[in-house]
Amino acid sequence: QVQLQESGPGLVKPSQTLSLTCTVSGGSITTNYYYWGWIRQPPGKGLEWIGSIGYSGSTYYSPSLKSRTSISRDTSKNQFTLQLSSVTPEDTAVYYCAVSRDWVMGEWGQGTQVTVSS
Repeated sequence: QVQLQESGPGLVKPSQTLSLTCTVSGGSITTNYYYWGWIRQPPGKGLEWIGSIGYSGSTYYSPSLKSRTSISRDTSKNQFTLQLSSVTPEDTAVYYCAVSRDWVMGEWGQGTQVTVSS
């Protein structure tokens, strides 16, 4: 079973770039047909998929966030990273990383709260 753990700053100032890392254990991020994604949940709202990076390094982004989002990976550390630029208070949310196998959702991290505030 794969375990995922999010890490990064809990407070980001408006207009700055939010950066989070997901560390994976119990499996390799290069395993065929595994897709590693970021999802968020703003307070009082539903889950929102941000984007994913696949086993080959291909990236997939939500159209609504694509212009501000970049997902990358470090295979030597078995980690993948989210960068969301030009953040506003509307980007305040609990951010989760998760794995899907052939796009069927699997394990999630515990989530990390990110607040955008000056």
